[in-house]
Amino acid sequence: MASRLFPRQRFAPVATGAVLAGIALFPKTTLHAESPSEPEPRKPIYDDYEAPAAPPAKSSPPQTTPETPTKTRSPTPTDRLAVQIGKTRMFLYTRVAAAEDKVNSFMDSALNLESSFTSTIASLAPPPQSGEKLMPGALYVLVATMTGSIISRNRSILLRGAVPLAVGIGAGWIVLPITMRNVSDLLWKYEQRFPAIADGHIRTREGVEKAWRMARVHTQQAVNIVDDTISSGRETVEDWVKKGK
Repeated sequence: MASRLFPRQRFAPVATGAVLAGIALFPKTTLHAESPSEPEPRKPIYDDYEAPAAPPAKSSPPQTTPETPTKTRSPTPTDRLAVQIGKTRMFLYTRVAAAEDKVNSFMDSALNLESSFTSTIASLAPPPQSGEKLMPGALYVLVATMTGSIISRNRSILLRGAVPLAVGIGAGWIVLPITMRNVSDLLWKYEQRFPAIADGHIRTREGVEKAWRMARVHTQQAVNIVDDTISSGRETVEDWVKKGK
């Protein structure tokens, strides 16, 4: 029994080696070396050759993912409180901004009024080259106004109000002519805003100027008449004196 197993065990490796050698020496399938499917074209030396463009790659269609429906949830008390706080803040912000705008507009109007007032007062002063001084001239006008008030103190109310004003205005035109001209121009500018007052002022001024011209004409005529009368009287007296001799 042992002699039978021994030849089998010895023969098995030899048979296995022979089978492997036969498979290695005589394969059933023929193997070929890999070669390129299309030979690469060679570029000529003397010709302008353009290589064929590669075909564009096919783009795969975009994959769409199914949208999952979102569940809506009701706002929590914290969310509602945050919304109310936001509304309150916006309300307060709008009110504060409106109040700030009103304060800014008021300050702008006050500054504009102040600058307008100062520029108006400065425009009334005479230029330095005119030689007109405000301080002594204003004192003279004030003294003239007080004098007119003293003169008309025992008169009627109309005269007590009109005489000092007329005397002061007359003294101002005599002592401070440039300043009075600036004041009259400023008053005329304000009067032009009210057409009725401006028309009344124009008619009054024209009437005063006409009356002044007529007064001057009549005064000149009276002076001429007096001069003629005096001249004729003097000639008469001289004739009497000559005849008396």
